[in-house]
Amino acid sequence: MYGKKVMGIARTTFVIGPDGKIAHVFHNVKADGHAEEVLAYLKGAA
Repeated sequence: MYGKKVMGIARTTFVIGPDGKIAHVFHNVKADGHAEEVLAYLKGAA
C-alpha cells in the first residue's frame, strides 16, 4: 500500500472452554473448510 508492506487481514478463531479460558487458537484461518476443522476439533476435545 503506497509502497509500504502491510500485514493485511489475519483471521484467527478462538475456542473458549467451559471455564471461560482459551482452549485452542486457529491462526491464519481460511474460510473454505474451516467450520469442519473447528467441528472436528470440538468433537475430538469432548
